[in-house]
Amino acid sequence: MGKVRRGGYIFEWWIGDHAPRHVHVSESNGELLGRVALESGQPLDDWKPPKKVLEIIRQLQKESRL
Repeated sequence: MGKVRRGGYIFEWWIGDHAPRHVHVSESNGELLGRVALESGQPLDDWKPPKKVLEIIRQLQKESRL
């Protein structure tokens, strides 16, 4: 399992989790907002990720954290 706190959000992922590769996004209080597919940047649940969340995911990918 990986976990990163950044920008008021918590990003979590599990090695060997089901496809597509994705992260679980929660608010800083732990409330789950939804999941985002890493390759496409599309939500996997019924929510629209804020632009800030997508920017943080891209930054984490650049840093090889995801």
